Amino acid sequence: MQSGGRIKVGVLGATGTVGQRFIVLLSQHPWFVLHALGASPRSAGKKYKDAVNWKQTVRTPNGVGDMIVKECKASEFEDCKIVFSGLDADAAGDIESEFRSADLAVFSNAKNYRRDPHVPLIVPLVNPSHLSIIPQQQSLHSPPLKKGFIVTNANCSTTGYVIPLAALEKAFGPIELLLVTTMQAISGAGYPGISSLDIMDNVVPYISGEEEKIEWETLKILGGVTEGDDGIKSFDMHARHPLRVSASCNRVPVIDGHTECVSLRFAHRPPPSPQQVREALASYTPDAQTLGCPSAPRHAITVHEEPDRPQPRLDRYYQDGAGVSVGRVRQCQVLDIKFVVLANNVSIGAATSSIINAEYAVLKGVVGVEGEVEAAVANS
Repeated sequence: MQSGGRIKVGVLGATGTVGQRFIVLLSQHPWFVLHALGASPRSAGKKYKDAVNWKQTVRTPNGVGDMIVKECKASEFEDCKIVFSGLDADAAGDIESEFRSADLAVFSNAKNYRRDPHVPLIVPLVNPSHLSIIPQQQSLHSPPLKKGFIVTNANCSTTGYVIPLAALEKAFGPIELLLVTTMQAISGAGYPGISSLDIMDNVVPYISGEEEKIEWETLKILGGVTEGDDGIKSFDMHARHPLRVSASCNRVPVIDGHTECVSLRFAHRPPPSPQQVREALASYTPDAQTLGCPSAPRHAITVHEEPDRPQPRLDRYYQDGAGVSVGRVRQCQVLDIKFVVLANNVSIGAATSSIINAEYAVLKGVVGVEGEVEAAVANS
């Protein structure tokens, strides 16, 4: 522990877009303190300020620029209680597995382990209870683990719209049909991302693998954790009322903020009115907020009454991008209800989700910090 009793954490992929956002958020965190930064071998050994092409709208946090970048090896992070991964999928699989095997708690933004039957896929404002499968993940590892595990957060486009879905299912019961059309920001492609000649004055109606991710991730997130006769837990994506999802994904010339148009049909009849939907969305209070996770938004869902909101340029940084905005709630002439969602894809869609997941795990005792939580909370 460093002074102030805060919990030491590390960031993998620290020079990338998501890694930079992790650093901005963690530099101000009341419980966590940045202890180690990891990046590619070409960056290792350099001061962070010399290794990074800084693209955030704020300056590099004090003290971070002079930290020495390490290789992404577990031995370099052994003093950390928590490791956040902003690694690209090409590198994340083996590295995150190594860190887990070294008994480190890994909270990942990468896609590699989202389909793993023993790894929770968590949107912290929806299903943090899925952390309950971690003891099984540890026990089935060879050799069994005491502290190490992997938790993933969802794809940024899935995260944004599944939060209002959870609020509506809580209020009105299962959703059975769902259509979503996304208009996704270019930052979702990482840096340098898509060529300016391809995206300016244009909409690209294809993002590789994105539609498939939305369609199956939604089911895992909204589904249950069930236990079989053999005592083995699993994510039962059919434990809930069957849900069919159809997604269409587009890349648009917006820097940050994914906008999504959603139409849905409820299983129970008659369906709620648009006003009832607005009230349910506005009053939604997730467990992460109730428990006191410091990075959780004050309002998980901000409901706009204006006919032309939400808009990325106006609304993406509200609450530092930790919540989502919903507007244009109205009756759907084909299904039941339709609305527009805006989520900050590099905040709640990426780094912020991983950080709230870690906060929740700390408060629930999933991360073994042996009294350090009390010290961190007391000093926050």
